[in-house]
Amino acid sequence: MTAWRLVLAIPGVAALAYAATLLRDVPADAWGSVLTWLAGGVLLHDAVLAPIVVGLGVAASRWLPVPWRSPAVVALVCWGSLTLAAIPVLYGGGARPDNPTLLDRPYVASWWLGSATVVVLVVSVGWWRRLRWTRPESPSRAGRTR
Repeated sequence: MTAWRLVLAIPGVAALAYAATLLRDVPADAWGSVLTWLAGGVLLHDAVLAPIVVGLGVAASRWLPVPWRSPAVVALVCWGSLTLAAIPVLYGGGARPDNPTLLDRPYVASWWLGSATVVVLVVSVGWWRRLRWTRPESPSRAGRTR
């Protein structure tokens, strides 16, 4: 398990280092907006996303079959984070008529594509876990715990 944590930590640390290099280039008059956005993200996560995910996770543990519980919680966390990160561009915040290049990508379509990807992956994993969970054990695996 420690090796996996290290493997997963490397891209995370690299992303943080890259973000730090980007923060070097932030103009002095934009720091207020950067800090507001970062604080707002933390507050939205802690005050909105986390309680919703915990509440839905508790509810899901009562009515979802065991193989579907973990994928459902992962879906909630991924989709909620994706949505929170996309809120500014989904509602067009920062768009200016005098500069059409600011928000010139199909952000709503991208959000739908990301949401669909989360759903497809979670349903795939849920079905795989369900099939694995209900498969009769072979005699060589009898007595082993999962």
